[in-house]
Amino acid sequence: MAAFSVNDIAIKGISCSVPKNKELNIDLEILTQEEIQKFIEATGVEERRIATKEICTSDLCCEAAEKLIKDLNWQKDEIEILVFVSQTADYILPVSAAILQDRLGLSTNCIAFDVPLGCSGYVYGMSIISGMMKAAGLKKGLLLAGDTSSKLLSKTDKSTVPLFGDGGSATAFEFDEKAANLLFDLGTDGSGYKAIIVPDGGSRNRINEDSLKVKDVEEGISRNACNLVLDGMDVFGFGISQAPKTVKKLIEKFEIDVDKIDHFVFHQANLMMNKMIVKKLKLPVEKVPYSLKEFGNTSSATIPLTIAAELKESLANTSKDLIICGFGVGLSWGTAKIRLDNVVISDLIEI
Repeated sequence: MAAFSVNDIAIKGISCSVPKNKELNIDLEILTQEEIQKFIEATGVEERRIATKEICTSDLCCEAAEKLIKDLNWQKDEIEILVFVSQTADYILPVSAAILQDRLGLSTNCIAFDVPLGCSGYVYGMSIISGMMKAAGLKKGLLLAGDTSSKLLSKTDKSTVPLFGDGGSATAFEFDEKAANLLFDLGTDGSGYKAIIVPDGGSRNRINEDSLKVKDVEEGISRNACNLVLDGMDVFGFGISQAPKTVKKLIEKFEIDVDKIDHFVFHQANLMMNKMIVKKLKLPVEKVPYSLKEFGNTSSATIPLTIAAELKESLANTSKDLIICGFGVGLSWGTAKIRLDNVVISDLIEI
């Protein structure tokens, strides 16, 4: 596991965007009422935002970015790097970051690229953009992160449909010699790559005549090879084991005083899983916010969405230290200690 720090880069603002369209788990027909209640109790997910056919992740992130640029009163030609973290890009190629650079009206001198990570993607993306800004002397940058995972799901798969929602985010970074160091711990275990996977559609398994054939996996789970497959038990075991380890490693490596951390924001995977992680780490429950109830699992958007939806008032006109932790698809994980000092938190956008 790689632990490192990046100095002189400050987080200046966070903005999030979600679809207007709500889907309530209690209304789902693929689950019995008893199954729905058990699912809600275990996962904490009561409703999710679902993108309509014409809305992509890039659209959500673009709206979030426009709002944040305006709220920060930034000039667009000052933004020198744009990183788009998503597993639901507009196209196989080109990268969506290039399209977003043009849509947002950024300079052609702006560095722009995609990072196709999911649950750990926000922390990875933060380390990439801050590291590049520091190394290259870039003054301002935007990290866009999110997914429209609903587009990957089989509507007849009760293991995935009630869990995943859609969302996008924008986080602004600026060179600042007074900024507190950003501290990171990142890691990967690719032996578990099959735990969360879309089997067909990439270069390994190109789409063929069998790819779209719906197959019955078990009662309540039918899908084709282009749908997302989630091995819930494997992911659960990975989460409750790896998340506490990476948080502990970061704390020990950088001798962080846990009592001085104001909030711990975890990837919103599953309420039962997250509560077990919090218990293992012996964290005060009042310092751990959740956004699962209203938004479900929004992949790389869960951490910024939780901050924007649950901590906006707490972070207003003050300085707070946070530990954030993402873990999942890959399998991959990332933890960071960040300081949000008078950070701008934009109002939640609905499109």
